[in-house]
Amino acid sequence: MVEETKKSLLITGAAGMLGEDLLRLFSPRYAVSGIDVRTPKYKDADFIACDLLDSGCLEDVFRVSKPWLVLHAAAYTDVDGCERDPERAERINAALTGNLVRLCKKHNAKLVYISTDYVFDGTKHSAYNENDAPNPLNVYGRSKLNGEITIREKLEEFLIIRTSWLFGHYGRNFVSAIINKALEEKTLHVVDDQRGSPTYTVSLARAIDGLIEAVFIPKTRREYCGIYHISNSGNCSWYEFAKAIIDLKGIAAEVIPVDSMFVKRPACRPVVSILDNRRYEQVTAQRLCHWQEALKYYLGQEEQHFDVSDIVKVT
Repeated sequence: MVEETKKSLLITGAAGMLGEDLLRLFSPRYAVSGIDVRTPKYKDADFIACDLLDSGCLEDVFRVSKPWLVLHAAAYTDVDGCERDPERAERINAALTGNLVRLCKKHNAKLVYISTDYVFDGTKHSAYNENDAPNPLNVYGRSKLNGEITIREKLEEFLIIRTSWLFGHYGRNFVSAIINKALEEKTLHVVDDQRGSPTYTVSLARAIDGLIEAVFIPKTRREYCGIYHISNSGNCSWYEFAKAIIDLKGIAAEVIPVDSMFVKRPACRPVVSILDNRRYEQVTAQRLCHWQEALKYYLGQEEQHFDVSDIVKVT
């Protein structure tokens, strides 16, 4: 019996927090090529060192790898950095995405684009679904939305995945920042008037896998292409998130809730950016676990009796 040829996947931002988990998850079943300016820690997948803003390099990557699907996880995600340098934000988050769209169209590849809850303004005061109108408050949200618009206008076979408050093992994130700060200062002032859903990158990677299976395999179900909201279930404020981290780690530090006006930052954030995951759950028959469960796994509190398969639960 002839073994079926593995489908080719191209993962941008392969050395990033989400990209590393995508490499690990997809490599056993697909012919995966990771692309980034930095080398990923994961070594069991092909890696191509390339500046994604170099259109000639990207052309060569597509020509050689011939991707069936592109997972576009590369982005400029520093929200305040985007506010300080809007041209860079637009170049990386929008123009680069436009170039990938052109190449996907040219090479007949599907595209999965990782977007953000920050395309919303937070005035709804309840969970946002895919039909709610975006109205970003900051440069980061606008640049990511511009990427979304290009995809929707020019491609037919695509997934736009909006997610929120990511934390993971490969890169700086809120969890590691809070732990380091608590060990140094013992008193933390954390914003308590912004709410969202912390999302573990392992949970998100597995959810993306399930969605790709549901929408594109064995053949594309075009009625299911489009936008999806994916985050761990439940929601909290940044203060509640920080408190949970400190409590689970057993660090003797005080966490004090403050109004966002107390923390002066260049970029405005939405008051509420909770995402409604129901479309994802209906299409895949899967549901992500609560953010507190995911956090416990991330922190290694339940290594002996936490099944990794529980990170995404079948309903």
